[in-house]
Amino acid sequence: MNKTEKIVLKAIDDLRPYLHNDGGDMELVEITPEKKVIIKLLGACKTCSVSSVTIKAGLEENLKVLLPEIKGVEAIQY
Repeated sequence: MNKTEKIVLKAIDDLRPYLHNDGGDMELVEITPEKKVIIKLLGACKTCSVSSVTIKAGLEENLKVLLPEIKGVEAIQY
């Protein structure tokens, strides 16, 4: 596991208590060569109408401060 991945996982862990309060969660799928973070939404987050806000305002903004090279965060559906 490289430094970037550790920082991304820590940022996701920091959000987890809030996600769990609403019955949801997220997991890291990959960090692309283009420096996009791909996550998978789990539980209630999969159908939550404000999950895009959580991704953009919660995770993406935090990661851009910690890792300026990150270009964005995207959720994929399984």
